[in-house]
Amino acid sequence: MDKIRVGMIGGDLHALYYGAQMFEYDPIAVRTHGRGYGALFYHYVWYNDPEVMTTPFVGGFQLVKAWAVERRDAEVLAACFDEDVEVCDTPEQCSEDVDLVFIPECNGDGSTHLELATPGLERGVPTFVDKPLAYSLADARAILDLGEKHNTPVMSLSMLRMVPHAGYFRDRLQEIAPVGYGSIKGGGTSMAGHIHAISLAQAVFGAGVEAVEAMGPNELSYVYLDYGGKPDRPSNGVMLNCDSGDTYHCSFYVSAFGGAGAIHSGQIGDFEFPFGSALILEAIKQMVATGQPQADREEMLENIAIAEAGRLAQQEGRRVALAEVINQ
Repeated sequence: MDKIRVGMIGGDLHALYYGAQMFEYDPIAVRTHGRGYGALFYHYVWYNDPEVMTTPFVGGFQLVKAWAVERRDAEVLAACFDEDVEVCDTPEQCSEDVDLVFIPECNGDGSTHLELATPGLERGVPTFVDKPLAYSLADARAILDLGEKHNTPVMSLSMLRMVPHAGYFRDRLQEIAPVGYGSIKGGGTSMAGHIHAISLAQAVFGAGVEAVEAMGPNELSYVYLDYGGKPDRPSNGVMLNCDSGDTYHCSFYVSAFGGAGAIHSGQIGDFEFPFGSALILEAIKQMVATGQPQADREEMLENIAIAEAGRLAQQEGRRVALAEVINQ
């Protein structure tokens, strides 16, 4: 099968991070370019040997075009993975004559994603938007609606939604079922970190949040998810402790409590994340092959709705039902 020809729109850390699992390259050379060392460090942990990759290499992709706000970032990306990569002047140019538009994001808030995804979706190019899908629920809907209008698959996933270690912990919930309460530590103060925490809650405890409360010194520092008494969800909800101090290599920690006891995850952090990104890349390959997104539309929207409802709850000091932001 021919490789999937990729137009990479954005040149931040995640372009190199995902690229290390997508494209053929010289790891020694990549580590000398820009953010290459930071991107590759967690893929090469065999005594930090720069030539022994210890996380899954998915392959099957070819980088053919790159664009970034700062042209130098796109040039670095091109130099890392293929000298023949076309460094584009616009996102529109980067979305032409490719099989996949890939929009990486590390620390951004997703506010530009509708603008960046539109050219490819209007051309019918399958599109992956790194988390967050968008900053606002309106933009998130617009991206997904645009894909449906042009019969084009579009998908957004966080590594924390896919990382196998979240699934391992979810499988342990039966040890203390029924679960009364859940807690997640990690995420920090950025929108990207908040979406990671929300995605981890979806992965472990499930979707179907009905209302949100939030508080703290920064936006979405502490977010309470209320599942409205659903029998297969934590009866007393889940607390996201995003702004709760540093963790080891960006780790998240999950706890679950019930009448039969309590269970606690180990770290789910930088050394575990690449196994989630590899599964995302496998899902992207399936999306391109089948023409169908490999993630549920309503769950992708709920992810953003929780953040939006949380911001409103914190601003107004009240409980906000997701229906309030979904139906507005």
